[in-house]
Amino acid sequence: MSVETTRFKHVSYLWDEAEAAKLAGDEVALLIYRSNLLGADLRLTNYGGGNTSCKAMAKDPLTEEETEVMWIKGSGGDIGTLTRSGLAALYVDRLRSLQNVYRGIAYEDEMVELFNHCIYDLASKAPSIDTPLHGFLPFKHIDHLHPDAAIAIAAAKDGKKITQELFNGKIGWVEWQRPGFDLGLKLKQCLDENPGIRGIMLGSHGLFTWGDTAYESYVNTLEVIETCAEYLEQNYGKKGPVFGGQKIQSLAEADRKKQAAALAPVLRGFCSSERHMIGHFTDDSRVLEFINSNDLGRLAPMGTSCPDHFLRTKISPLVLDLKPDEDLSDVKALKERLQPAFDAYRKMYSDYYETCKHPNSPAIRDRNPVIILYPGVGMFSFSKDKQTARVAAEFYTNAINVMKGAEAVSEYTSLPRQEAFDIEYWLLEEAKLQRMPKPKALSGKIALVTGSAGGIGKAIAKKFAQEGACVIINDINQERLDTAIEEFKKQFGKDTAAAVILDVTNEATIRQAFADAALAFGGIDIIVNNAGISISKPITDHTTADWDKLYDILVKGQFMVSKAGVEVLRKQELGGDIVNIVSKNSIVAGPNNAGYGSAKAAQAHLSRLLAAELGSDKIRVNTVNPDAVIADSNIWAGGWAEGRAKAYGITVEELPAYYAKRTLLNEIILPEDIANACFALTGGLLNKSTGNIINVDGGVAMAFTR
Repeated sequence: MSVETTRFKHVSYLWDEAEAAKLAGDEVALLIYRSNLLGADLRLTNYGGGNTSCKAMAKDPLTEEETEVMWIKGSGGDIGTLTRSGLAALYVDRLRSLQNVYRGIAYEDEMVELFNHCIYDLASKAPSIDTPLHGFLPFKHIDHLHPDAAIAIAAAKDGKKITQELFNGKIGWVEWQRPGFDLGLKLKQCLDENPGIRGIMLGSHGLFTWGDTAYESYVNTLEVIETCAEYLEQNYGKKGPVFGGQKIQSLAEADRKKQAAALAPVLRGFCSSERHMIGHFTDDSRVLEFINSNDLGRLAPMGTSCPDHFLRTKISPLVLDLKPDEDLSDVKALKERLQPAFDAYRKMYSDYYETCKHPNSPAIRDRNPVIILYPGVGMFSFSKDKQTARVAAEFYTNAINVMKGAEAVSEYTSLPRQEAFDIEYWLLEEAKLQRMPKPKALSGKIALVTGSAGGIGKAIAKKFAQEGACVIINDINQERLDTAIEEFKKQFGKDTAAAVILDVTNEATIRQAFADAALAFGGIDIIVNNAGISISKPITDHTTADWDKLYDILVKGQFMVSKAGVEVLRKQELGGDIVNIVSKNSIVAGPNNAGYGSAKAAQAHLSRLLAAELGSDKIRVNTVNPDAVIADSNIWAGGWAEGRAKAYGITVEELPAYYAKRTLLNEIILPEDIANACFALTGGLLNKSTGNIINVDGGVAMAFTR
């Protein structure tokens, strides 16, 4: 183990000399390498936070003369996953010459458009607002990060004094100011007035460090953050218990999860009053330490300090006035209990907007909380998608770390409301939001498709994921489930799918699956009853056990899954969809099919009954009737194919062609065809349709509904 590795306790030293040697001479490659290492340690900066840059000589494509170019992380990127395509490249001399046309701090925003006149690589990303902060400093490699340990000092009442003493004047200080051109000039001024410093602390914001090489900058950054973290550790407990000591006791972990799963759909319903939100839950020990403390009531309303934090978490969290072991079974009473808290939060946010807005401010955004704290249980976060909700929770955990450190060495200070508003509703921030891709049809929706580790179920789940939904992948077979979830993660990322064991004949696993859905994403919107089995035998060969198995899985399973799902849907009061995968056999009578066909008919009528019952809840119940879906379908296992071939007097190999030829369209039906029908019912265009049947069978005249 190297000396470098062992001397860092609070940060991770990840530099690999052999890997770096392969990049020698390519400063941009070394910038990317350094950035990825820094972004890999969430103690240094969170997802999307911070910025890194390098300056190097490059050939001007017009004059072919060597000129200095700055490569910097582009707008909206993440240093942990940064690639060359995520960089912006600018002529340094042109960037600095913008001082000649800078009209002062009141005209900050117009400077961003002028960055375009400084672009070196026309294919590069749009430059971020941090560009001048890097451009006016002379160093070849610069890191701007938001480490909790540094922000704790930057957000402390005595932060400037602590910084001066802790680093013996080797770290400069610039008071809080919104990022932009003027702040870049302030950094340059701080350096000019303090030659020889190794970094600059930005009040309430973050840290700038640098070096003449990528490695020097990397080590300098780690050393400064290590010093801050060590200082905080030495001071925890000196002034008294952390966060004023513990006020309440957490529930046991299993009980926390149970409470959270019961409450999440109710909270999601409140938070989705303007648009469907996806949830995230964490009971991380750092969160519990804060939400169970005596100082929660004082610190939580203050809000966060770092702009990156409150942009993702809103101005402050909502703290629930519920006992950890509160009885949550009476949903009506629970909602009546919580309604005033949400009303008060929405009014607070509206007042904040009205008090701080400018004549040209963007319209008020969603007034619901992003972060909800439940003392003794954990933290919920709600946002437009799972990644954003998860990242919001990570950022509020960062904010907790900052409050803890600042309180240990001084007093925590948050940004004034007006400063926070000017960041949150900054026209440049609004422009960034407007550039975001438009939501997909199922964005903000959560779907549970039974039997979704293979065949038709997997095709439906994939279609939903492609259209923006979060999906609960489930199966009775753990090995098949493990394979499926890895496939989904590879194709859609880690924030799209969760995996649960679900046996539709076992009520306990059904309820646990919906609880897991609530913990993973906040609730449910779409339930597809797809899990099935097929048995084809003449009536005299059909056993009672065959009959019971068919009815248990197809009919009773659909009943129990729907029942448990409706309870969650009603908690949310957002409406929803139940789609039942039935069959052409529910309508058409055929030989050797008494058990399966009658069970399918029962499924079909149960669908109609639920459509009639649940309409007042805005829960739509519809049916898809497939026929002869052979490709990748588990239905053909267990002798079904042989049974149907025997019934029709053909071989198993002849079945696909036989089924296609008997249809009006002469088409083979694929799992994807069933998935498309499910999407048609749930994607928004048929929101006023319930109790319907969509046939996906290539056209079987006998199955036409009358």
